[in-house]
Amino acid sequence: MTSTAADMGEESPLLNRRPTSSESQINNSKLYLAVFAAVLGNFSFGYSLVYSSPVLPKLQSPDADPRLRMDTEQAAWFGSIYTLGAAAGGLGAMLLNDLIGRKLSIMVSAMPSTIGYMLMGGAVDVWMLQLGRFLTGVAGGMTAASIPVYISEISHKAVRGALGSCPQITAVVGALALYSLGLVVPWRWLAVAGEVPAVLMVVLLVFMPRSPRRLLSQGREQQAEKALRWLRGKHYDIQIELSAIQHSISTQSKVTLSQLATPVYYRPILISVVMRFLQQMTGITPILVYLEPIFSKSKVSLEPRYDAAIVGAVRLFSVAVAASLMDRAGRRALLFTSSLLMFLSSLTLTMISHTTPCPPGPAPPNLTVSLDYSPQNYTENILYVGHQTSTNLIPLISTMVFIFGYAMGWGPITWLLMSEVLPLVARGVASGLCVTVSWLTAFMLTHAFTHLVDSYGLYVPYLGFTVVCVLCLLFTAVCIPETRGRSLEEIENYFRTGRTFTIKRSQSTVQSS
Repeated sequence: MTSTAADMGEESPLLNRRPTSSESQINNSKLYLAVFAAVLGNFSFGYSLVYSSPVLPKLQSPDADPRLRMDTEQAAWFGSIYTLGAAAGGLGAMLLNDLIGRKLSIMVSAMPSTIGYMLMGGAVDVWMLQLGRFLTGVAGGMTAASIPVYISEISHKAVRGALGSCPQITAVVGALALYSLGLVVPWRWLAVAGEVPAVLMVVLLVFMPRSPRRLLSQGREQQAEKALRWLRGKHYDIQIELSAIQHSISTQSKVTLSQLATPVYYRPILISVVMRFLQQMTGITPILVYLEPIFSKSKVSLEPRYDAAIVGAVRLFSVAVAASLMDRAGRRALLFTSSLLMFLSSLTLTMISHTTPCPPGPAPPNLTVSLDYSPQNYTENILYVGHQTSTNLIPLISTMVFIFGYAMGWGPITWLLMSEVLPLVARGVASGLCVTVSWLTAFMLTHAFTHLVDSYGLYVPYLGFTVVCVLCLLFTAVCIPETRGRSLEEIENYFRTGRTFTIKRSQSTVQSS
């Protein structure tokens, strides 16, 4: 089956020539510095997302300031309004990404973040806490839509997979920092500490280059060449990469509504949107936001705040594993593994929560102090206590497995694939759309979670998460292509042809895969 050269994205001979050894001498040190500066925004995102986990128990306790004490409805809003702000931030990023560029969009996010933390740190009424939480959500939505795109556009394909997982890793580090500080720092000072990474991010990004793709799309060739040379090092021949980027841009045009109905546009956008929807429907956001209250209801034998810190450490380990395997095992293999682990753990949590009543049950027999020290009675008591201890650890272990599975695949890979498969001409708007859909889903699920747990216990939401994990397995098998080792231009060509990643130079050499 043949196709025209235009349909196949005809490429210049330079793009099909293998680089020489001198051309392959890439110095990634400055690229890593630029990525580090950008992902500080994801550190703030991870920190602010789980801020409610250690704070809500204090604000709902009888010892809380009467002006700040929250009932169930207020607590549900405090936990979920962050995701509503993130949806608004995603909408803002849809405009800012194409209006002022990726780098400046990331820098602008520091403003609502800093104001939000100031409001929460100095709150004297509940509305200040809610508004501050909303503003930090706006900042999180902006960074979630802008940082993955910026990283994918400044990275080369050899390290794009590993660097594409950095936003998720730093978000996890931010969450672990919050859990750890929550063990020793009062909740108001947690808000003050949250301002530091946002300010540091702005200071560092001032010295980082803009996206070469963005600059070329604006016709600023010299600045694009300077930015790419800064990112790759002075011993790397950037002309081949510049030619590839320029060719990709030159074949793009303004997207019309009729063009959106063609596979080259609607397929990658639909895949990205559905992935972000399923990612949230797994229940990851309510689990992270309400981690300490969940462990309290699960009757885990350890203190909930220590459980949260342990889960945060496991989450960090799992995303580090995912980063090391991203360009080795491939995206699809990690997504399959991730879906399976989440399914098994959520199914276990469903069964445990279904057999464990939320209110405390009657005192078990033989657990009270007895004067009968016979060997038989002593053995029965020890066996019962041992059984209770092991049972109480199952929710913690299952949650750790769930977080491990999510952070290995559906956490980082959804961000990476979004930045890889979205068409260049619509990448800014489409990434904002994906983030908006993601956070609107998270808002509805997080707000409903508290009420579902109060009415039915943890069984009903866990059962829903189990079903979604099955859908994740099916969606990965049917819809998601393997993008490991592919350039952004090759990925675009896959959706253009619907058959192959390979960019052919003439129609006579086109082969169907």
